[in-house]
Amino acid sequence: MAFSLFSREKKAIAARCADDFATKMRLKYAPYYRAMEAQHGTCVRHEGHDLVMLASNDYLGLSFHPAVIAAAQQAIARWGTSPTGARSSNGSRAYHESLEEKLAAFLGREACHVHSAGYLSCMAAVASFAAKGDMIFADKNIHSCLWDGIRLSTATVERFAHNSAEDFRAVAATAPADVAKMLVVEGVYSMEGHIGELPGLLAVAEEHRCFNVLDDAHGFGVLGREGRGTADHFGVSDKIDILAGSLSKSLGSTGGFVAGSRDSIEYLRTNSKHTIFSAALSPAQAAAAEKALEIMQTEPQHRERLWANTRRYTAMLRSLKLDTWGSETPAVPIVVGSKERAYRFWQLLLEKGVFTVMSIVPAVPPGKDLIRTAISALHSDEDLSRIEDAFAYAVKKL
Repeated sequence: MAFSLFSREKKAIAARCADDFATKMRLKYAPYYRAMEAQHGTCVRHEGHDLVMLASNDYLGLSFHPAVIAAAQQAIARWGTSPTGARSSNGSRAYHESLEEKLAAFLGREACHVHSAGYLSCMAAVASFAAKGDMIFADKNIHSCLWDGIRLSTATVERFAHNSAEDFRAVAATAPADVAKMLVVEGVYSMEGHIGELPGLLAVAEEHRCFNVLDDAHGFGVLGREGRGTADHFGVSDKIDILAGSLSKSLGSTGGFVAGSRDSIEYLRTNSKHTIFSAALSPAQAAAAEKALEIMQTEPQHRERLWANTRRYTAMLRSLKLDTWGSETPAVPIVVGSKERAYRFWQLLLEKGVFTVMSIVPAVPPGKDLIRTAISALHSDEDLSRIEDAFAYAVKKL
């Protein structure tokens, strides 16, 4: 029997959207999607109040560097606002190739491809190379973008304990010898602030002839010589098959990249749906990233300031006996243990003019509900003093 066009009964998916408990709670407590009314450096304005931003991934503070801003403006004047197409068809431009060549040279890779989002790059870094029948070994704490790439590849996946070469070895030993294999890990785990144990993991990967993919979005610009990243930090760059990263962290732009051998990058350009069917990186963002890459190599004071700020900040957190989950980097979580405590802590910091981000189950493991913070080279001594006062207040009130 046909349904009346005037039926008031909700469609099943529409009802799911209207009745979703998680969405109702998000809207009620409003910890996310807070729109800032203005920003300059680390100062943001929200609902008429000036706050210190302590949750940005602008590690080197280059998004407000005058030369980076000028480069973006000049690119728009020359190229317009968008290539309005995919690289494989009508959207490829000389500025893409220029950025790719400079990134590849900086990273010691033969070739590189840039995407309009870091999420796309990390998905493509996995899904472009793994296929049905292959086996992927993945650190259980890898980012959502990598899990999406794994799912799209349709390969079999086996997880191993976070940052554990020993558990990876045990899991890899169960795989058939004749199956194509891939290892997927991160350089810096942004939720925990941990540095990936690359030397041990890569040694196991070599034993089992695993092609490897490293997502270094949060290590690029932060670790290694001139910010070359986690692999350079450990001296294992020559052992990395595919290196993926982001333009929206240390480079102060948006977008992402995949770097590797010439053969692998050309294979990606032929086979990656994320690349073939996605609009190309815009002129302003490519120019901003290219200028920021130059500044990373010529103005070391930004990374020096980043690490000085990180040391001061983490010392303050230790003095307050806060749990930072063993963070070793400027990405610093504050583990408080429950979503109720996380929400209250986030709220107390906001009251004192410090903006952070709350991460709760299922984004983190049970009992690890946390406040995610990140230090920038742009944080001034005054900012850090204000942050210290806010944390002391929140600890006292919690």
